[in-house]
Amino acid sequence: MSADERIEQAGLLYERAVFGGDPAALAAADHELNAVEADLCLARGRIAHARFLDGGTEDPDELALFERAAELYEKLGDVRGHGESLFWVGIFHQVVRHDGATALPSLERSHELATLAGDKLTMSYALRHLGFAEHVAGRLAAARERLEESVRLRREIGFLPGVAANLVGLAYIASGEGRHDDVLQLLDEADSIAQSSGAHGITRQVAEARADLAG
Repeated sequence: MSADERIEQAGLLYERAVFGGDPAALAAADHELNAVEADLCLARGRIAHARFLDGGTEDPDELALFERAAELYEKLGDVRGHGESLFWVGIFHQVVRHDGATALPSLERSHELATLAGDKLTMSYALRHLGFAEHVAGRLAAARERLEESVRLRREIGFLPGVAANLVGLAYIASGEGRHDDVLQLLDEADSIAQSSGAHGITRQVAEARADLAG
């Protein structure tokens, strides 16, 4: 059901409660509006995060938006939405605050819930960032395993820009493991996929990785 349909339904439930004398309709109206609010909080939080990535300035509302979305989705029993919103809570701590320890439980729980919901996209995102956590901790084999599984899921669902992004991450891991031939192969594949899918942000990442890992 779309947001407009949910709001319209809440209006009908209001009328049922006020004019029809059915107070139980109010709980149903709350359910519809909580679903709208959860979706809106998640969407606004993602836009706030994109602005951070563009300008590097933390939005004071970003974390609160993701936490509110997680709270509402959990109340609604929406496992998929709960898992996705917890992923973004984890991202905020890992990427914006550089606080991997605080991020980890949210990322792990996000992966658990996304797995339960069959949400392969969120699974792939959670695995990617759990892989980053392993990389930072110096556990390269574990990091590679996480990112390779994320690549597998992204290929399966056809999320090609995401595949390219993960291949860049795998190139850094390969460099750390001394697999220099693999570095070039991974970056070449990432560049080819990124260019063919119009993922210009990823092509820039490939160029940066080539410069960082040259030699």
